[in-house]
Amino acid sequence: MFVYADHAATTKLRESAAKTYVETAAQYYGNPSSLHSSGQQAKEVLEDCRARVAAALGGEAREIYFTSGGSEADNQAILSAAYAGAKKGKKKIVSTAIEHHAVLHTLEKLKREGFQIVLLPVGEAGIVSLNDAEAAIDGETALVSVMFANNEIGTLQPVKEIGALCKSRGVLFHTDAVQAVGHVPVDVREIGCDYLALSAHKFGGPKGVGALYCRRGAPLTPLIEGGAQERGKRAGTEDLPAVAAMTVALEESLREMPAEQEKLKKLQTMLIEGLEKIPHCALNGDRERRLAGNTSFCFEGIEGESLLLLLDEKGICASSGSACTSGSLDPSHVLLAIGRVHDVAHGSLRLTLGAENTEEDVAYLLKAVPEVVEYLRNMSPVWRDLQEGKRKYIL
Repeated sequence: MFVYADHAATTKLRESAAKTYVETAAQYYGNPSSLHSSGQQAKEVLEDCRARVAAALGGEAREIYFTSGGSEADNQAILSAAYAGAKKGKKKIVSTAIEHHAVLHTLEKLKREGFQIVLLPVGEAGIVSLNDAEAAIDGETALVSVMFANNEIGTLQPVKEIGALCKSRGVLFHTDAVQAVGHVPVDVREIGCDYLALSAHKFGGPKGVGALYCRRGAPLTPLIEGGAQERGKRAGTEDLPAVAAMTVALEESLREMPAEQEKLKKLQTMLIEGLEKIPHCALNGDRERRLAGNTSFCFEGIEGESLLLLLDEKGICASSGSACTSGSLDPSHVLLAIGRVHDVAHGSLRLTLGAENTEEDVAYLLKAVPEVVEYLRNMSPVWRDLQEGKRKYIL
C-alpha cells in the first residue's frame, strides 16, 4: 500500500493546474513585456491572474508580485522593511523562534549587518504570546515577522491580533503564510499585514512559483535587478504558465476548502488518538489550534531518520521534525523551542494529510507506525536503559 503523508513538504499538482499550464504555454507564449500582439495577449493573461490572486487574498491587483516561491517572497519583504526602517534609525526586528529558515536565515543576515533581532518564545503549545509581542515592540522596531502556520507542528499563530498590534504601533508586519494559504481562510485586510508570502506547490500548484502581497504604500525593494517586470520590483520574464496554473490551483483550493477541512479534521483526530496509544510519545504543538492536516509526534527512544526509512519501505511518505534528515546532527529548532529535549526531539515524525487521503490510509498508518516504533525500540540501547531503569523516561 502507498500512503503519501507529506503534504506540508509539497502537494500533488492538481489536474486543473496541469491542464492550465500546458494550455497557457502553448497559446500564450509571447513575452508579457513585448509590445506586439502576442506579448500583449500574454500580458492580459498575467494581469488577469494577478487580479484573481489578489481577490483570493482580499487585496488589490497592484499589491501582488509574482515570485519564484515563498522563500523569495519572505526574503524580499523582510529585507525591504528592514532597510526602510534603517533609514529612519529603526534597526530592530521582532520574530519568533519557530519561523521557517527562509525567515530565520534572512534575519541572521541582517544581524550580521547590525540589526537587533528578537526571537519571541512560543511555549509548549507552539503559539506566540501577544503579551510577549507587545512587550518586544518599541520605538526602534522596524518590522514584526510572525508566520501564519508552522510548517513542522502546524500551529496557527494569532496573526490577526498581531497585525492589529503592529498597526497601533505604526510598525510593519510580515507573515509567512506558505503553509496556510489554500488550507485556512486568509484575508490580508482582516490580518492587517503589510506583507504576506505564499507558494503554489503547497496547494496543488506547480513548484517554483509563488507570490508576495505587499500592501499599497509599504516599502518594497527589488532583490533581482535587470528589468522592469513586476512594476520594477522583480526583474525577469514572468513564468506565465506557472502563474496561470497557480491561480487556478488557488481558486480551486478555496472552493474545496470547507469540505476538505472537515474531512481532514476527522482524519487528524483518528490519527492523533491512535498514535497516542503508543507508550512514551507526545503530540507536538497545540491540539486544537493547528492545521487540520498536520500531526506531529515525538517518540522516546528512537531516531526519526530510521523511522522515516522504515516507513518508506512500507510505502509511507512522511517527514521528521529532526534536521538529521538533511545531514545535520542537531534536532529541529521548532521542537527545541517548544521544550523538547534533544534526545526526544530526534525521535520525531510529521504526518501531513491532504485531500486524497482516506480513512483506509489512516488505518494503515496506525498499523505501520506502532510496528516500526516497536521494532526500533527493541534494537535501541537507549530504550533498553529506559526499561531497565538506568535512565528516566521523559515522555
